[in-house]
Amino acid sequence: MTLKDLPIGKSAQIVSVGGEGQLRQHFLDMGLIPGVEVSVVKYAPMGDPIELKIHGYELTIRLADAEKIEIIENHHHRAKKDENLEDMKIKKVLNIEKDHPGYGEDGKYHDKKTENPLPDDEVLTFALVGNQNCGKTTLFNQLTGSNQHVGNFPGVTVDRKDGVIRGYSNTLITDLPGIYSMSPYSSEEVVTREFLLNNRPKGIINILDATNIERNLYLTMQLLELDIPMVVALNMMDELKKNDGSVLVSDLEELLGVPVVPISAAKNEGIDELTRHAVHVAKYQEQPLRHDFCTPKGELHRGLHAVMHLIEDHAEEKNIPVRFAATKIVEGDNRILEELELSDTEKRILNDIVKQIEEETGLDASASIAKMRFEFILSVCDATVIKPKESRERVRSKEIDKFLTGKYTGIPIFIGIMGIIFWLTFNVIGSFLQGLLEMGIASLTEVVDQFLTNSNVNDALHSLIIEGIFNGVGGVLSFLPIIVTLFFFLSILEDSGYMARVAFIMDKLLRKLGLSGRSIVPMLIGFGCTVPGVMASRTLPSERDRKVTILLTPFMSCTAKLPIYAFFTAIFFPDNGALVMIGLYVLGMALGILMALLMKKTMFKGEAVPFVMELPNYRLPAAKNIMHLLWDKSKDFLQRAFTVIFLATMVIWFLQNFDYNFNMVADSQQSILAHIAGMMAPIFTPVGFGDWRITTSLISGFLAKESVVSSLTVLFGSTDALLKTLTTAGAGSLLVFCLLYTPCVAAVASIKRELGLKWAIGVVLWQCLLAWLASFATYSILTLII
Repeated sequence: MTLKDLPIGKSAQIVSVGGEGQLRQHFLDMGLIPGVEVSVVKYAPMGDPIELKIHGYELTIRLADAEKIEIIENHHHRAKKDENLEDMKIKKVLNIEKDHPGYGEDGKYHDKKTENPLPDDEVLTFALVGNQNCGKTTLFNQLTGSNQHVGNFPGVTVDRKDGVIRGYSNTLITDLPGIYSMSPYSSEEVVTREFLLNNRPKGIINILDATNIERNLYLTMQLLELDIPMVVALNMMDELKKNDGSVLVSDLEELLGVPVVPISAAKNEGIDELTRHAVHVAKYQEQPLRHDFCTPKGELHRGLHAVMHLIEDHAEEKNIPVRFAATKIVEGDNRILEELELSDTEKRILNDIVKQIEEETGLDASASIAKMRFEFILSVCDATVIKPKESRERVRSKEIDKFLTGKYTGIPIFIGIMGIIFWLTFNVIGSFLQGLLEMGIASLTEVVDQFLTNSNVNDALHSLIIEGIFNGVGGVLSFLPIIVTLFFFLSILEDSGYMARVAFIMDKLLRKLGLSGRSIVPMLIGFGCTVPGVMASRTLPSERDRKVTILLTPFMSCTAKLPIYAFFTAIFFPDNGALVMIGLYVLGMALGILMALLMKKTMFKGEAVPFVMELPNYRLPAAKNIMHLLWDKSKDFLQRAFTVIFLATMVIWFLQNFDYNFNMVADSQQSILAHIAGMMAPIFTPVGFGDWRITTSLISGFLAKESVVSSLTVLFGSTDALLKTLTTAGAGSLLVFCLLYTPCVAAVASIKRELGLKWAIGVVLWQCLLAWLASFATYSILTLII
């Protein structure tokens, strides 16, 4: 049978792992290897993905991937540990309590000064590496004093961050994306691996979650193979001890061959000692004492060492650690193979060695390597770790998940939570704060306007300051309270651990569009405002998913378009206003789905990254983390408001107030903008609104969608004039165009920030083309019907 067929609560033993390439390697690295016991915890509300328990932790994978894993049911109870052995280990901990290292205390690994330390003026570079959601960013903040965003959601760090270690000016530490393995699959793993191999930092700080050492040590073993000076930081030791767990730090140091320092990053305990060890091993370039984890004289041991002997000169020439290169080659890593530039004869010998390993072990080479690592990890954990009892956090999380991810309750609760957040953001708290800010900007504008009038300031400069800066930039700034309020609620969801459940719940639905479940949050935010929706895409695990999600976000009709819908439905569709507005939202989503399917078949072929993710325990959100996030988002938005948006506002103001002789115009019909709109107006004749005034309002809508209505009101003077110019079919067509055409300048600036200038320009042009085509179809259909 396959893992897909295993009932909830049942356990089985993995027989084989199917699939191929990097995806299969990813599953092996996560511990899904032959011989390991696995059990099913639960299914997502839509029946996919599935949550498993393996190696003492919970893991989610999709059913399509579970179907590739062959299992055999356990027909016997799992063998109990030798109680005498366990008693001896516990007594050992108790007997050496006075010698047992606490936070930041030394174990058996004592610093030793070698003869040739690095020069004093050489910068000590460090890489901070660890699994996702193990506290890396928290530790980075403690080490550097930085205020990076910390979240209880895997994948918060989506790019590398640099900082100087406090108290050590001649250092530079880089916080790398969280990864599970050095076999690159997602964009995070590529970033981390390329940094370690190409930049070769002077030292590595490997952070481990002490409550789940078994899972974390898999990455540690691969880092040791890099032969870079390294310190292991055992994080969350406070949680481990609180639940009656412990670690024999001295013995763990001896088995790994590197310093191990127990810490609690969240409580700033043990950080100074960790820093001292890290600086020391980097300064004196003390490589790990161990990087060979094979069973002596075993089949894999002979094969790996044969590969090492064969590639040794190539690896040294390319500055790649030979042990690391050998294991990656046996795993089938083509990147390393290509980089070593082996001859055809050497490649044939390699193939023969790999075949010999597979024949002797009875497993394929990748599975043999993974099994070797996990066997070593289990032996290390048995010798050094007193496993904690099930924590109160875990028990509490299970009870909460019965409702929040339940089969019948998961989706309704999710919809309810998002509905409440949107209502509070756009109708209560956010709108109230937005009103206050608008009043403040209006009052300040009035004061400045009066001052400029009394000072007889030049009309052009007066208009630039009031209409350009205050009205233009001020109008965009009014979105800041909405963004801050929305991200306040989202950061609570993220920090509590619920955001990971949202991805778990919605993955099956979004998988059909070629996306991961994690994409649901940015797209939902897009219904409120495209800007924070684009910004929220940073937490997505792959560049492909990030790009597709950003490109789909403009199809989610933002609240800034509501005034347009309300204005036109009241005039042209008074009896069917609600139906028209619902239809617009549905049309936007339908076209978004259509575009997602189209992109899946063309520009972004292939599947989304595998949904391999842990569901963290629920935690109380930390006020400090939330404030950091809000400050980051506010700062990012304000920087754009006073750069890209400011420049765009100035351009629109100039075009709207000057003619081609650079004279200010009294009538906006004589302006450059009106002339440009007049030239563009014929383009919109086939879609039912080829009037220069409508085109002008659409151009002004590029600054902020609400200004479409205000521009039309000014240019037409009355609704009667608009009714004489625009037919009902034309009004419907115009509504569709406003739904789909280019996002506002703030959103375009966000897209440029995330994807670059070419993608931002592409989004503007593509959305306008699509809007025209959809408007043409709408106009043609309505003309026939009405």
